[in-house]
Amino acid sequence: MPIQSLMFAVEVTLPISVLIVLGIVFKRIRWINEEFAIIGSRLVFNVTLPCLLFVNIAKTDLSVTTPTDLLVFAAIATTLTFILFNLLALKIKQHDARGAFAQGACRGNMAIIGLALSVSAFGESAQALASMYLAAIVILYNVYSILTLYYHQAATASAKLIAISVLQNPLAIAIALAIVVALVPIPLPDLLYESGSYLAQMTLPLALLCVGGSIRLQEFKASKLLYLAIASKIVFIPLVATVIGHLCGLKNEELGVLYIMMATPTAAAAYPMVRAIGGDHHLTAAIIAGSTLLSMFSTTIGLFLLHFLGWV
Repeated sequence: MPIQSLMFAVEVTLPISVLIVLGIVFKRIRWINEEFAIIGSRLVFNVTLPCLLFVNIAKTDLSVTTPTDLLVFAAIATTLTFILFNLLALKIKQHDARGAFAQGACRGNMAIIGLALSVSAFGESAQALASMYLAAIVILYNVYSILTLYYHQAATASAKLIAISVLQNPLAIAIALAIVVALVPIPLPDLLYESGSYLAQMTLPLALLCVGGSIRLQEFKASKLLYLAIASKIVFIPLVATVIGHLCGLKNEELGVLYIMMATPTAAAAYPMVRAIGGDHHLTAAIIAGSTLLSMFSTTIGLFLLHFLGWV
């Protein structure tokens, strides 16, 4: 049983880890560079990932398959997590590090690593489930991140600013259109779905290579704040959320997707937001790099324990 659980965990995380490590290696031997990672990430965020979400959600019968319990629990857990870490951040002496710490500890890379791990763990059937999770929580992430950063920078986050940020987000646009198509339903030509599927298939390998290519090891430094944020993001938050989720009745794929999404490393999108608003972007970059590398090990251990306990 322990060997089977370990093999399950390794088989899930190893392919994802290999692609990230390849991104690091390719950059090291100069097959790709920083510009590739920037442009590739932009292509994923603006084109291929929206296509992936649109195709997955638009073809799903939301009236039958919407995992209401999972989405409600995840929304509550995400909200409480942001509130808790914003309160903890008030105790940090360095004012410009508060927002960076709170966002870095809470905002996960669900769209790329979370989606990839969910499919790797539970097969293609979990892609729709993970996409719906992402559709529900990505809006909260954007709103809470803006509020977090502006609050700790002693500025006012207006409703207009938040609305504009969400409405201009390509993921939010794709999700909104897909929900309309799924609920009405609106018949769309197969050509549109096929073209969208081809673009969608680029998402995970390209995004994971870009994650590896964007990691800069020199950003690591001996900082209690850094490692507290990393430990919170990839260990403490997913541990508490998963245990409570299990006690609340979540199980199998739903509990597995909850754990994976909660355990994802800090999203790369956190960096430009912190830099634009004037927070400690060096701390944010280090949290992203550290959580991405260390999550390869923490997620493997977490999935091993879930499988060993028979929860997934």
